[in-house]
Amino acid sequence: MSTTVTQQPQHSTLGECKRWLRVSLYTIFLLTGQCTATLLGRFYFDKGGKSKWIATSVQSAGFPILIPLLFYSSKSTNHDSSKIKRKRSVMFTLYLGFGLMMIAMDFLYSCGLSYLPLSTFALVCATQLAFNGVATYFLNSQKFTALTLNAIVVLTMSVILIALNTESEDSKDLPKEKLLIGFFCALAASATFALHHSLLQLYFVKVAETGAFSALVRLNFYPMFIATVGGVVGLLGSGDWRSMGKEMKEFEYGRVSYVMTLVWTAATWQIACIGMLGLIFEVSSLFSVVVGNLELTIAPILGVFVFHDKIYGVKIVAFLLAIWGFLSYIYQHYLDDRMANQDKSDDGLQVSKGEEQI
Repeated sequence: MSTTVTQQPQHSTLGECKRWLRVSLYTIFLLTGQCTATLLGRFYFDKGGKSKWIATSVQSAGFPILIPLLFYSSKSTNHDSSKIKRKRSVMFTLYLGFGLMMIAMDFLYSCGLSYLPLSTFALVCATQLAFNGVATYFLNSQKFTALTLNAIVVLTMSVILIALNTESEDSKDLPKEKLLIGFFCALAASATFALHHSLLQLYFVKVAETGAFSALVRLNFYPMFIATVGGVVGLLGSGDWRSMGKEMKEFEYGRVSYVMTLVWTAATWQIACIGMLGLIFEVSSLFSVVVGNLELTIAPILGVFVFHDKIYGVKIVAFLLAIWGFLSYIYQHYLDDRMANQDKSDDGLQVSKGEEQI
């Protein structure tokens, strides 16, 4: 009996180390993919791109690169044929719903970015963290502590500082009506983004029965396919497809650069989505949004090196605030995991004592 008691904490510690290793890997995927995709998206518009539907479609069009992973996960996962037949209609409905949410979200973000100054757009997007906090409280029973609230407030403040600092240098000569449309589009996109993440967490808890990797790949592949179809329909319906040849010719760095910009934007969004889904599965949707909001502060810093943007002391302060908020949230999860492991150890010790008495 004593052997069981001593081995259980070691096994639990090893499992936690592997879990946090996966969390670190997914965090790198999300930050690297999202920062790169954001910079490439700005590069597209700065160098001659104009189409909102092209910018929308490319966010999901990279799904074919997941086909090898899809086949691998299908072979490595044992499936019950009766369960598959029963759940096919349910899964199709879920994939369709998530796909439609994605295309709506991507288009709303594109509209907001086209009508609003970049700083105002970032400021409105910062509300996705607050929206997600409300959604996870009601849908996922998310518990809030002082450290969690501190992380949400500090991360939001960091984005606000970035936005207010660049407001004077980033303006668009548009009518108030279009600015108002852009504001509500960005706000609706942020709310949809928060709801989408909370529903994904609910899916992993209530519906997903396959292995973690298989669920991640499928939940990325099929909704992305549906979102791509919706994007292509919008591209054809709006007539923007006619301007692709002209855009390619007029692109500042040439045709090859135009094509590679779109290709790598699509690929990096897929990397970011894998990271996002992995963090929702391993931790929570709120954790994923916290990491995503960190990108809103990191991207302007990277813009200094990539696009030679001006750097101000406020940007550095905002970056440090974002790191502080992120570390606060990480520390809260460390405390939660430590308490959970302690409870498991206490339960194991009580069971062991009970068996010895018998």
